[in-house]
Amino acid sequence: MACFVLVTTDRGAGWVPERHLDRDGSVAVVNEAYDTTELPTHAGQELEALFEDRLSGWMRCRANDGREGWVPEKTLSRLS
Repeated sequence: MACFVLVTTDRGAGWVPERHLDRDGSVAVVNEAYDTTELPTHAGQELEALFEDRLSGWMRCRANDGREGWVPEKTLSRLS
């Protein structure tokens, strides 16, 4: 499972997989763009899977209303 780092900028804060950062102590430079938005979900909700990040255990999804964000893969099940 990936290690996440809480990153704070002048535009906000969010958790980023450590592999997307070059760190030197408490300072980091982003080496790959990463959107930290999480998508709130509810049981039974159907989502469109956009991207699976197996290393982190999260999946980028889109809700029926167009909202997008990261969802923990362990909270999802696949339709047959």
